[in-house]
Amino acid sequence: MNRFFDIPSDLQHSWLGLIGLHLREALLPVLVGLLAALPVAQLCVRFRWLYPPVLGVTTVLYAIPSLAFFVVLIDYTGQTEVTVMIPLAVYSLVVLVPAIVEGVRSVPRETLAAATAMGLGPVRRYVQVQLPIAAPAIIAGLRVATVSSISLVSVGMLIGNQGALGNLLHDANIYHRPELAVNSVVTTAALAVLADAALVLLRLALTPWMPRGTGRRTPRTAQARPEAAAPALEDAAR
Repeated sequence: MNRFFDIPSDLQHSWLGLIGLHLREALLPVLVGLLAALPVAQLCVRFRWLYPPVLGVTTVLYAIPSLAFFVVLIDYTGQTEVTVMIPLAVYSLVVLVPAIVEGVRSVPRETLAAATAMGLGPVRRYVQVQLPIAAPAIIAGLRVATVSSISLVSVGMLIGNQGALGNLLHDANIYHRPELAVNSVVTTAALAVLADAALVLLRLALTPWMPRGTGRRTPRTAQARPEAAAPALEDAAR
């Protein structure tokens, strides 16, 4: 068991240090992707003709292998964490943009009309009414993007030990220590499960109007329940 947590000195981190590094390299790109996806998705909702080309571009970018992305970026950002995080942020867009667009489009027109009648402009209506009601769809996209990002960080081991827990896979081969590979796989899987559970709890906190223990309610189902929009409108009115 001691060898399981005995991290080779060439990685310059303890086991807990690698976990912190892995979370930083995985979660920061998702956060950046979310901040980029919010205005892009709003433009796609406002101008429907823009959605297909945006979706096409994000899909093409997602299809680029991460290693090829690294090769292109390494001349500009070097063998650093940034080289790993930029592709992960780009990959998250292909999940987050459609999730936000579909969630925002599911907001009932009656709710939007009520928000407009209360004097809310487009920006306040988007932030205070549409996004809260679309929260279940957005967090569903965040769950997929986060788990995917946690998994893909390990590929960074191919560019100068920038793969955090993935670096253990490389050292397992060099030092003939299979327990390091097991450590990498088990810890990465555990982080993905814990991150997903944290987002589920966040959804429960942000959507108190949704029933508990009956599975995820889709935005379309929420649309059929006008009372689901009441908390967002009440908050906007304050």
